[in-house]
Amino acid sequence: MSPFLAYEDKRDGEDADVSSRVPLVLVHGHPFDRTMWAPQLAAFSTDRRVIAPDLRGYGSSPVTPGTVPLDRHAQDIEELLDFLGVDSFVLAGLSMGGQIAMEGYDRFGDRVRGLVLADTFPDPETPEGRRGRRAMADRLLAEGMRGYADEVLEKMVAPYADPEVKAHVHRMMTATAPEGAAASLRGRAERPDYRPLLTRVTAPALVVVGADDTYTPVADAEAMHAALPHSVLHVVAGAAHMPNLERAEEFNEVLGKFLTEVDSRS
Repeated sequence: MSPFLAYEDKRDGEDADVSSRVPLVLVHGHPFDRTMWAPQLAAFSTDRRVIAPDLRGYGSSPVTPGTVPLDRHAQDIEELLDFLGVDSFVLAGLSMGGQIAMEGYDRFGDRVRGLVLADTFPDPETPEGRRGRRAMADRLLAEGMRGYADEVLEKMVAPYADPEVKAHVHRMMTATAPEGAAASLRGRAERPDYRPLLTRVTAPALVVVGADDTYTPVADAEAMHAALPHSVLHVVAGAAHMPNLERAEEFNEVLGKFLTEVDSRS
């Protein structure tokens, strides 16, 4: 039986050590797709298995109209990893993907050897935030993605970001199905409070944030770092909400050191 999600399962290296290194699972944010992780797929698939799915409603994965909660996304990832026979892994997510990673840790944390939380936050939605996400869902269904993408591009990435990075981010947003984006917005509006979960994470964690991120500012990352029992915090200068694309070399260096540490523990 084929999996529900479209995905990339990449392992380019011929080194015998590839099989001994912990696989890396990358969870994209909203409203993007797995190509968000292109620099990481290229960098890390040379010496380990790297898996990057398109979440339900995004990229090449099927769309489920209505409401798709974060636990449905986490269940999809669990089912994909079962299908691929991946028993343990480092779980990394950015923005909404980070919240899905937290939900995933709550669901299958015994399989998570390391947790990477980038430009995300654990707090539950506020009443105002719930209204705002539902209103945005309605707007996307009525108007499509382009107007929204034009408005938020220079918050997703910094105004001074490389033009090619800006173009990539804009393409991902405008290519997303409005029905899929709206369903996740409604589901995200109902997310639980992950702050108590963070205090129970036994795996090592890496918290990364762009210094100029206005969606999830540095203070949010500092709070997660303080809550996690075993974590490292890295602030990426010259980046906003997507440091993995805006400052890919620095992001990869930090992530690479973390992966090496996880490998040594495993």
